[in-house]
Amino acid sequence: MKRYEVLDHTADLMVKAYGNTLEECFANAGYALFDQTVDLSGVGPIETFEFSVSGEDKEDLLYSFLSELLFLEDSDGAIFCELEVRFGGNGLRCTGKGEILDKSRHRVRSEVKAVTYHMMSVDVDEPSVTVIFDV
Repeated sequence: MKRYEVLDHTADLMVKAYGNTLEECFANAGYALFDQTVDLSGVGPIETFEFSVSGEDKEDLLYSFLSELLFLEDSDGAIFCELEVRFGGNGLRCTGKGEILDKSRHRVRSEVKAVTYHMMSVDVDEPSVTVIFDV
């Protein structure tokens, strides 16, 4: 099963992430975010970051999760090649493995500026999530 696919969208980056579980879909949406930002083939699971976020519903939780990943990239330079997501209550806990961005070693592709709620969807029955990134 593929992790994600890029869908047609006029100006921004729209992705649909798949998985056997919704947790895997969230992780694959995070992977898509970083895969569009940096060539992940040159990123190893060297550093580990853990964080938790909560949300009012699954869409809000997805937004909070992806926004936290962007925050870690912006504030710490963290880029992740492996993500594990575990749901609990109205939140999730994520363990991310990757590296600190080094532009002399990592090939940067594009910048994701923000996660948007526009056209965001979470399919619980046939696990997948769709999200648009502002690039």
